[in-house]
Amino acid sequence: MATEGAPLDIDLLAASLRADSSDLGAFVEGLAAKLEDVLPGRAKVQRARRGMFGPKIVRKLAVDGGGDRLELLRSEDDVIETRRSRLSGGIVLKSETIDTDTWLQAIGETLAAEAQRSEKTRQALERMLTD
Repeated sequence: MATEGAPLDIDLLAASLRADSSDLGAFVEGLAAKLEDVLPGRAKVQRARRGMFGPKIVRKLAVDGGGDRLELLRSEDDVIETRRSRLSGGIVLKSETIDTDTWLQAIGETLAAEAQRSEKTRQALERMLTD
């Protein structure tokens, strides 16, 4: 756990985010819930029903921070695509598909930067790392 005022360990954050990745469905659902908790209003999650009567699952997860938008897209057949887009004034200038580990590292960096600006975010991250 980070001590108050100390920078958060980005590798520890990324490892925490990656911890549940053995079950892809649980990983995406857990990650979305964690990011909604840590970044309320900044983590945008779109859910849709699987089939006509199935449960709602995460289809898209987007986090804006530091001039980037990080997106995770989940297809009907559970294929995951992760992207990073460069933003300027809310307009996408460039978008690229990146591998999941690079995406998780970028999410960790975004969270660490946000924790430096917000004590509430720092506390939420510390809870996430100790759960």
